[in-house]
Amino acid sequence: MPRLYKIKNGVLTEEYQTKDTPNQMIIDADWIDAHNLSLEERSQLQTLLLTELPKSIDVEEIEASARYFADQNGIHVHSLFLAQSEGDLHTISVAFILQPERLITLRDGLDLADFRLLRMRARQKQVEVATPKALLITIFEQKVENLADGIEDIFGGLERVSHQILKEDNADYEDAIDQLTRLEDSNGKIRLCLMDTQRSMAFLQRHLRDERELHEITHDIMRDMNILLSHTTFLFDKINFLMDAAMGFINIEQNKIIKTFSIAAVVFMPPTLIASIYGMNFKHIPELKWLWGYPGSLAIMVLSGIAPYWLFKRKGWL
Repeated sequence: MPRLYKIKNGVLTEEYQTKDTPNQMIIDADWIDAHNLSLEERSQLQTLLLTELPKSIDVEEIEASARYFADQNGIHVHSLFLAQSEGDLHTISVAFILQPERLITLRDGLDLADFRLLRMRARQKQVEVATPKALLITIFEQKVENLADGIEDIFGGLERVSHQILKEDNADYEDAIDQLTRLEDSNGKIRLCLMDTQRSMAFLQRHLRDERELHEITHDIMRDMNILLSHTTFLFDKINFLMDAAMGFINIEQNKIIKTFSIAAVVFMPPTLIASIYGMNFKHIPELKWLWGYPGSLAIMVLSGIAPYWLFKRKGWL
């Protein structure tokens, strides 16, 4: 069942409905928020509003001509919004149909934080709008604010990972790389939403030239998005730096291990050579008859192992 809203005295108000909600209430609504409509509800809404509603497959189209256009049903804008599920971010397309008398929004899938926040603000009489056009701009304005909050969260996460990589002793670099991968994915989706919103605002500006106040608000939103896009670029650079740093520290640790094995191999090579020589099963080996042959060979093996170790220490290789 779609949610219905009316603009009363310049304030957005939610209309409480039941299963027996009159059709006239739907027709008179200033904002119809249709979330996960059933086929029956979609058909009823199209009949009452005399408006063809886009299908989910049409809303997901990426071509500009399919996402931003105007026809006899009104002004159409299909825009990407962020949704969070189990700690991961997802992008969901929302279809907006702006008509002179109402705004229609259609969306499927997860409920969006932007719309939940707007509902809460509407219930507290905090959304001041005069027309459906102003409401549409308000939704995008709130969307940009939420995207800015998401960028702040990513920056905070990068600060924690940066401390883990650059300052902690015995840092878990694999965990740090996993966190960086997630942050990079989130930053990419936020940037995608910003770029999509930028195109939406550019399209709406052409249709709001006569609305001076709304046109100025869209101009401010565009300016904010340009700033946020530069922040996402900075975050990408910081993520790449930290990723390179983590990989570099992993390589250093691996080189230390390889260095230890290499030195151990060199240290034990002379004793192994001596033991191999005197382990041969030839009958005529003069040293076999030496009284001190066995302890002497042990002493030589120990000294031949200590000598390279002492040399490496002296050279500063250890």
